[in-house]
Amino acid sequence: MSGPDLPVRSAGFDELSSHTAYRLWALRSEVFVVEQAAAYLDLDGRDVEAGTRHLWVEADGLPVATLRVLDDGDVWRIGRVATASAQRGRGLAAGLVRAALAECVGRPVVLDAQSYLTDWYAGFGFVVHGAEYVDEDGIPHTPMRLDIVAAPEVRQATDF
Repeated sequence: MSGPDLPVRSAGFDELSSHTAYRLWALRSEVFVVEQAAAYLDLDGRDVEAGTRHLWVEADGLPVATLRVLDDGDVWRIGRVATASAQRGRGLAAGLVRAALAECVGRPVVLDAQSYLTDWYAGFGFVVHGAEYVDEDGIPHTPMRLDIVAAPEVRQATDF
């Protein structure tokens, strides 16, 4: 579960309805492109890869928080963590990260956190694993890593 009573949904690209896929990507665009004024190509081709998992929660039939897990071979990669502004503070992103980590068995998990969120991700056990960098839109990011090889006992970080 995620948030008050919202189940986490998980699907590969081929399992997504066209409506759900559209809504997931619209949510990501709302958060990353519009709110954060980051003009970048969100649809980078990785959403459709066979090993990619999309996780999300819905309210009133619409996705309100999402993330994706990429299969990068020797590691799992969490990214595109987004929550609709009206839904923040309910624990939705934290629930999604916990659900993603439960699916990421057998390999380390990496992510590139927006730097202001490093403490939040540390609450799940992630540690800084590289130097901070500034992306093409001027947003500082920090590489982080969580070494897990079995189903993790995930800490209870709070939502941002």
